[in-house]
Amino acid sequence: MQAALKLQLLDAASQPYQIAGNFQYRMARGKLGGDPLFTYLLEHGVLRKSRRVMDLGCGRGLLAAWFLAAEKLAAHEQLQQSIAAPTGTTFHGIDLNAGACAIGNRALAPLYAEQLELVGGDMCQAAVHGYDTITLLDVLHYIPFEQQDALLDRITAALPLDGLLLLRVGNADGGWRFRFSQWIDLAVAHAHGFHLRRLYCRTHADWVHALQARGFTVTAQPMSEGTAFANVLLSARVPGPISVK
Repeated sequence: MQAALKLQLLDAASQPYQIAGNFQYRMARGKLGGDPLFTYLLEHGVLRKSRRVMDLGCGRGLLAAWFLAAEKLAAHEQLQQSIAAPTGTTFHGIDLNAGACAIGNRALAPLYAEQLELVGGDMCQAAVHGYDTITLLDVLHYIPFEQQDALLDRITAALPLDGLLLLRVGNADGGWRFRFSQWIDLAVAHAHGFHLRRLYCRTHADWVHALQARGFTVTAQPMSEGTAFANVLLSARVPGPISVK
């Protein structure tokens, strides 16, 4: 993505958070601008076919902010046609940090009320039926392995044919980068009042195996460029029907 275009999109996606104060605006802008995930998802059209997205662990709704801003710019022909922004997509998010959801709603609802809903709650108890795309970005490692597996099982049963599950996870084989990311994640959790003693991480190979064992086809992409982390984006899709000619 061209630098000028990314800056334009970054302005559009982060500006709504100014209503929540300068700190929240700077947090949103820093995350959207510094995390390679957002640009990658848009440039590669990962959510191009998504119509109903459930963002588990949504935080302040940054994923929704990014793509809804992209859709708005595309509608006004301010986004290159080569950039695959989805159209008419609705975003439903749930996060244990209800305060973060409240900030996201306050920022984004005035612009995207009909396409956005962020609620406080436990992602392990969330209703996951009725969505064609479910995202778990940087959150699955906060819950024990048994809960991870139970949630993945529910998602597997809920997604339709050709449905998409997106996970960004830490690679436990990632050496010092992985250990550094663990320290950061624990520090952030403590800062938000969640006093965790450990995180529940797997190796890249184990994450892929967990998804393939549930019938997903999986592609993996390193997703920590420009950072000190050891993150991987896993795109897991429910195989669609085989076309017989």
